[in-house]
Amino acid sequence: MLVFKRERTHPEAVLYGLYLYWMGLSLRCVADALDPFVKRSHVAVWKWIQLFGKNTVFHRRRVTAFLVDETYIRVGEYDAWVWVAIEPIHRYILGVYLSRFRNIMVAEFFLRTLVKIYGRHMVYTDEGVWYPDACNSLGLEHRIHTPYEKSLIERTNQYLKDRTESFDDHYPCRKHGCDLSHVRKWLYVFCFMYNEMMRNRIRFN
Repeated sequence: MLVFKRERTHPEAVLYGLYLYWMGLSLRCVADALDPFVKRSHVAVWKWIQLFGKNTVFHRRRVTAFLVDETYIRVGEYDAWVWVAIEPIHRYILGVYLSRFRNIMVAEFFLRTLVKIYGRHMVYTDEGVWYPDACNSLGLEHRIHTPYEKSLIERTNQYLKDRTESFDDHYPCRKHGCDLSHVRKWLYVFCFMYNEMMRNRIRFN
């Protein structure tokens, strides 16, 4: 009896395929461009795109707490804030959100999405005034970062900030009234790459 084992597509190939699609190539053109590296159909590319449009990209079974922080970025002519949550033990990125504002309503929305995916957990943040009220509204216990937790979340935030701004430098959006959707898609791709490297214990530079 022959047993066929499904070959997983290497993360770098997925990232490259998504990059080509978001640069404007059709599904079939992306599949053709990947052909020298890995043979995948346009349907496979379509499934990758659907995957990155869902919060399940970040799903992890074991979550001990939410380490949450936000960082300011400049995207073209726009000011924006990147909100990120990581798991303190395995250091996976649990969620990321891009907003034009930083306030209690945005903090509550971001935390609500985390609760919907992972359930209720302790929330560790800095001393930002928007977090306590947001946690109270959702019935979550809130604590201030320890120095160790602060270093973990700030390091991840710096990765996101540097690479997102670098992405915007190389591929700026010139569309008037841009909704920053291309940056959100980039953040999803980056988080997938980051989590894959953490899972495989690859040093992330």
